[in-house]
Amino acid sequence: MEDCWKILGIRRDATLTEIRRAYRKRVKELHPDVSGNPGTSEEFRRVVRAYEILTDERTRKIFDSSFSDHFRRRKVKSWDYREWLLERHDDESRAKLILFDLTHARESDAVAEYKRMRTERSSFTLRRWFTKEEFMDYAFILCEEMILREEYYDAAMLLCQIIELEFKYEYFRLFFPEVLALFRNIMRRHIEGKISDELALDFFENALELKLGKSDDAFILHKMGEIYARIGDGRTSKICHDEAERIESEYEYK
Repeated sequence: MEDCWKILGIRRDATLTEIRRAYRKRVKELHPDVSGNPGTSEEFRRVVRAYEILTDERTRKIFDSSFSDHFRRRKVKSWDYREWLLERHDDESRAKLILFDLTHARESDAVAEYKRMRTERSSFTLRRWFTKEEFMDYAFILCEEMILREEYYDAAMLLCQIIELEFKYEYFRLFFPEVLALFRNIMRRHIEGKISDELALDFFENALELKLGKSDDAFILHKMGEIYARIGDGRTSKICHDEAERIESEYEYK
């Protein structure tokens, strides 16, 4: 049996978050469509198989049992980095606390801290404190965790940042359709009626700036028009609907 942990290049106590990140990184390196080398296809399949084993709780336990005698680790109590971060209240430390919790099986704590910081400090952002690669990878994982907890607005606003950065700096590549699909699902099913009209307008305005395409833009403008109508701004509502209809007519004409 091959060592799945070694194939993905991660330690044996890696969290599910770290397994996902390592998998995405290896796939981008080895996918024949990206590398241009058909000889990587076999290694690509090994990576996919290792990922499937390690992300399924039952198969991971079976796999680990065969290696347990060789790879036991003793944990020595040492300086507590998380406690040190908890005692600090600057934005950088709180951002690093969120990342630490996200990668150490404390996903609920990471989500709660992110929401708390966004509520208390409107200027707070993860993007400032990490490299582009770190931000895009971990922010996407944080989005997935927030969606599991039905924190759709915060997830959607963070996805806006990820998508904007992807357009400027291609990183997800093969996985970007997955990012867009997740964003569109939230936009179309989990915004209107789930949050206040003011927050929904804020989201739709940010989504419109992404310029995802005519179909998405028309959908967003219609939703904005409906919200403006509800809050009593008929003039702006008409502008939004008229622009949406103009886009739709161009789209249908082509």
